[in-house]
Amino acid sequence: MIVEYIRYRITDAARRGEFEDAYTTASQQLDLAPQCQGYELAHGIEEPERYILRIVWTSVAEHEQGFRHGPHFPPFLAEIRPYIGDIEEMKHYEQTAVTSAAGGQS
Repeated sequence: MIVEYIRYRITDAARRGEFEDAYTTASQQLDLAPQCQGYELAHGIEEPERYILRIVWTSVAEHEQGFRHGPHFPPFLAEIRPYIGDIEEMKHYEQTAVTSAAGGQS
């Protein structure tokens, strides 16, 4: 399991709602993709122009070769394409053994 983090900076307040709508539609493709194990989009409180998308993939290879070359990527990309220039970071990470016993639930 690999976690991808994508950091966005959407400075135009009017585009933020459109951005969230685009990801609402695009996320349908993530739900259909067998390589995707889950995702969440978080919106900044202190810095409302910031968003972080967290996607859990089965592996880097399954993300880059499976998803990106599969049937779900073209419609996914079509929705988010207007926001690619707003990406500040897009990287894969491995989880470590350091995690909460509650699994992030409060």
